[in-house]
Amino acid sequence: MDHSACDAAVTLAFSVLGKRWNGMIVSSLGAGATSFVGLRRAVTGISDAVLSDRLAELSETGLVVREVDPGPPVAVGYSLTDSGRRLLPILDDLGRWASGNLAAPAR
Repeated sequence: MDHSACDAAVTLAFSVLGKRWNGMIVSSLGAGATSFVGLRRAVTGISDAVLSDRLAELSETGLVVREVDPGPPVAVGYSLTDSGRRLLPILDDLGRWASGNLAAPAR
């Protein structure tokens, strides 16, 4: 991949992964499909509105799939697509790299 194509690809990746919570949502779904409430519990501190927005974005990018079971009762679940699952080892590598190479910001 040439330099400009790589830059464009990395820019695209970080436009998705650079948004607060997206990496945590993908990581949480790495444990398996879950409901909205399950995700809200797993991603501590996220509001319902932001979680809903992030799930819609991750769905549009092809990383997450939203599945509706008409019930009764109606149940909505979220899981990773194949692309989302392929992202998990990259997130693990990024986390290990950050732990060993980045200093925590001063407060």
